[in-house]
Amino acid sequence: MRSKRSVFVALPLLLLTAACVGPGPGITGNDTGGIIPWSPNNQQVGRQLATEYCAQYGKRGYITSMRAQYGDYIAFACSWR
Repeated sequence: MRSKRSVFVALPLLLLTAACVGPGPGITGNDTGGIIPWSPNNQQVGRQLATEYCAQYGKRGYITSMRAQYGDYIAFACSWR
């Protein structure tokens, strides 16, 4: 009985924590653009991530720079359509 209670208490807390996660895998930015941490996977989907991120502001996203090494970022900008 006690384990059922803890599940009902823990589940809402888990859902609230999940809601705090940002718009993507490490994307940082605002309505003018942002950065995405570089990885081989993010390099392949970087344009899509930028487009989806900027779409929440009603803007078009495009990649402005990309340095293909760990520790660097993919930079993008958001512009009006």
